[in-house]
Amino acid sequence: MADAGNTRARYRRILRFASRYMVQAWWFELVLPRFGLSALAARNRPQRLEHAAQRFRVLAVSLGGLMIKVGQFLSSRLDVLPPEITSELEGLQDEVPPVAFPAIRALAEAELGRPLERAFAWVDETPVAAASLGQAHRARLTPEDAADAGFADVVVKVQRPGIDAIVDVDLAALRRVAAWLSRVRVVREHVDLPALVEEFAATSRDEIDYLLEARNAARFAENFADDDRVTVPGVAWERTTRRVLVLADVTAIKITDVDGLRAAGIDPSAVATEFANVMFDQLFVDGYFHADPHPGNIFVTPAPASSAAGRAWRLTFVDFGMMGEVPDSLRTGLQQLIIAVAARDSRKMVASIRDVGALLPSADTGELERALTALFARFGGMGFAELQKVDPREFQDFATEFGHVVRSLPFQLPENFLLIVRAISLTSGVCSALDPAFNVWDAVEPYADQLLRDQSGSLVQGFAREAVSAAGIVARLPRRLDEMVSQIVDGRLVADVPKLDQKLRRLERMGRRAVSAVLFAGLLISGAVLRSQDMVIGTGLMILSVLPLLHTLFSGFLRRPGD
Repeated sequence: MADAGNTRARYRRILRFASRYMVQAWWFELVLPRFGLSALAARNRPQRLEHAAQRFRVLAVSLGGLMIKVGQFLSSRLDVLPPEITSELEGLQDEVPPVAFPAIRALAEAELGRPLERAFAWVDETPVAAASLGQAHRARLTPEDAADAGFADVVVKVQRPGIDAIVDVDLAALRRVAAWLSRVRVVREHVDLPALVEEFAATSRDEIDYLLEARNAARFAENFADDDRVTVPGVAWERTTRRVLVLADVTAIKITDVDGLRAAGIDPSAVATEFANVMFDQLFVDGYFHADPHPGNIFVTPAPASSAAGRAWRLTFVDFGMMGEVPDSLRTGLQQLIIAVAARDSRKMVASIRDVGALLPSADTGELERALTALFARFGGMGFAELQKVDPREFQDFATEFGHVVRSLPFQLPENFLLIVRAISLTSGVCSALDPAFNVWDAVEPYADQLLRDQSGSLVQGFAREAVSAAGIVARLPRRLDEMVSQIVDGRLVADVPKLDQKLRRLERMGRRAVSAVLFAGLLISGAVLRSQDMVIGTGLMILSVLPLLHTLFSGFLRRPGD
């Protein structure tokens, strides 16, 4: 890591790197295409991206600090960044060089107010993990402290010396880069980068407050206290300060160690499914989630088989420095979004995206709905392994077309969304590493079905509201049509009035049939969902759906003269 006192040189180095590759992107992606040289700009794009990622990787490893965090986030964005970048930045955390133990000892003893030999019965000078903001060493509590804590073997997490000053410098550099990028119209219209940097800043400062991390661990453990799928290390509060954190040693099988899992008789695909469900529960039910679930922070711990599921293992989470909260309103929107995704319902998905605040209300979403419909039709239901078999040129063509649609809309990232996106991206990556054939649809669909069942009490009310809304539209339709005809008669529109009036009556009739079709589908689906819980109500709704079905099918035959 660079000398913490040499802050100015560190600041300039980050800005030089950012400015160099921003100018490169401006030249190749904006200037050359304007002169009809798009083919020239695209010729060596993969090599340019790979080289830029390699250079950033070197920068991040040499500087450490928040640059490692930035690289980790970029490596997880498989949805928006090309593989030339994400693959190059994978495993960046594993390359962080450790701090020499004398410096760690000095900081820990200053925090604890006593020599390590008095604070612990034993401390291993070789770090078990070296992260961007701190590093961890195995240790053993003294008999007195072990009796109070309820465990003896611990992991002592100590901040890197001078990390506060380094975080300040890195955040100042990131703020400057965000200000530069915000001057680019296409960036400014789609994302509030300064706001994202401030959110990242708040998260980073939380990560270097180990007392806050200890409280996070306790809260997370409380949320899963009655859940036999998850375990959380205990906190040795007597030896924990703002810069030193002492947790029970819960080291087990790394979640992506497929060979280790199989050797322990654990099915990696089952782990993938359970891990996805646990993360879904945190995001969509609890509203309090682990925002850094990369493989180094999740263990699979063999345990006695659960009587409920026959599971002989549990998921063990560590490192609670980066946690996120989902407000109630946003969580409701996310629940509706995952239900829409599971149903491949483009219209409801767009509505949910708007509801969570990721799309401005003024956006014209017709093209987005059509693009999502095409996406579901072509790639919906495919697992990671199946997607790898798709012709790359087809992916490229679809991505180009879809990208044009997305860039034309006023998307924005609402507050707290950065951590949500990070958590979902890392979850997807872990599941795919456990099982290349992992199909996210197989995990989403039963989860969405459970959400529907949990919401069954309000489901019928929702359909009733839809029916009232549709009926209101139909009720207002004749008046609006009459107004239109009046405009035509008054000469404000030129048309053949008798023929147009005839066509308008046909349009009105078609509208009524469409409403009947919506009511039929709503009553049938809600009845099918509720039938498993309440046979009488469910069956009644399904029988009731026959009435709008009959109107849909036969109203077209009942025409008045002149229609």
